[in-house]
Amino acid sequence: MSPDEGLVAYFGYGSLVNRATHRTEIVDAMPARLLGWRRSWCPPPTISAASMALLSVRRMAGAGCDGLLVIDRAGNLAAVDRREARYRRVTLDPSEIECRGVLPDCEIYVYEVAAEPPAVENPPAILRSYLDAVMQGFRVEHGETGLNRFVEETDGFHLHIHDDRAQPRYPRAVRIESHEAELFEAALARRAGRMRPPDPTQASSSNVMMETSPSSAP
Repeated sequence: MSPDEGLVAYFGYGSLVNRATHRTEIVDAMPARLLGWRRSWCPPPTISAASMALLSVRRMAGAGCDGLLVIDRAGNLAAVDRREARYRRVTLDPSEIECRGVLPDCEIYVYEVAAEPPAVENPPAILRSYLDAVMQGFRVEHGETGLNRFVEETDGFHLHIHDDRAQPRYPRAVRIESHEAELFEAALARRAGRMRPPDPTQASSSNVMMETSPSSAP
């Protein structure tokens, strides 16, 4: 591909994966994977009573996360910067992007939280309306498998989820169908089940059953 003058690309790994949240007339977009970066929930750069957790990425050898590579007009970049005001724009090397399509011959960026997240005693919660937009994007772009992989490859899901679905606080909230809500809850429940520490009482009970049950005999 010849140099794409007047174009830029940026990798979305959160709400930008959902095209319904875009507010610029993009040129194209394709599912992609960011190599050498790890996604996590973290506090915003400044904390207030109304603060909610943000998704961000950080460099980590051997890690990776799915998302959407958005190709946009360079003239729209200022508007995207304003949308991502709590993030800084970082230039990526093309080798850090894996996708099925042809990479554009232009600058490629990713947004990461603009400052080192502060240490907080009571971490902010995840906003359900924000999470809905993110998870819907992954379901559409990467399928149910990709939706589950998003949950598995994202740190910080131990944080409380503030359920504002009925009255969304996220400014680019999307409509969620009932079957989508069920998929989202199932993915989160599977992750929560793996995160839950083992119950020693249940473990002891299980051991007793294994010793006494005839079906467990060799």
